[in-house]
Amino acid sequence: MPAYKRILLKLSGEALMGEDAYGINRVTLARIVDEIKAVAGLGVEIGIVIGGGNLFRGMAGAASGMDRASADYMGMLATVMNAMALADAMRQANLHARVQSALNIEQVVEPYIRGKAIRYLEEGKIVVFGAGTGNPFFTTDTAAALRGSEIGADIVLKATKVDGIYTADPKKDPSATRFTRISFDEAIGRNLAVMDATAFALCRDQKLPINVFSIFKTGALKRVVMGEDEGTLVYCQEGLQ
Repeated sequence: MPAYKRILLKLSGEALMGEDAYGINRVTLARIVDEIKAVAGLGVEIGIVIGGGNLFRGMAGAASGMDRASADYMGMLATVMNAMALADAMRQANLHARVQSALNIEQVVEPYIRGKAIRYLEEGKIVVFGAGTGNPFFTTDTAAALRGSEIGADIVLKATKVDGIYTADPKKDPSATRFTRISFDEAIGRNLAVMDATAFALCRDQKLPINVFSIFKTGALKRVVMGEDEGTLVYCQEGLQ
């Protein structure tokens, strides 16, 4: 039995690049979809927030010296393109996917409406949330914490390149060890960079646990959802709510 009924998966745009310098690697995208499909097959309701770094990195030169708000809106549009690509790949894998955008671009994708998103999830559809929070100065980590709270997710799953949170950078310190579980308070006390501060504080205040895991480990997403020892679980002191 899955440990969670409804999850919010946070995918970085960089996760879609594979070994490429920027853009979307179709092989990597298909592999990520396979991981998602394995979890959907368990009956788990899935919401996804996706970043835009793989596309916006390619525009970084043009954005250099640009007003921060304008650059952030460009980044939001990049996340919408990624959301559309991910949803299309899921449909090709016979998954029912819907894209909702925090920015109003109704000719392309439907706007984010909380009640409709929850209904889609209850119907077994996967909802991909694009355009972050719809506001500049907020990261897609914060969008993940916000959407996870709004849809009543049981947990936020942050997919990264590393297989959890370590006592130190494992690339620099071979003696670094992975935390299996760590409380929000201890993570703050150790100054561990789990998510950006706004996202982390929102999850803590909403008693919404986080699991940090590697999306590049085959089967890791499913193992997290099944409650196995995969990644690092960040939990509230009072216990999981």
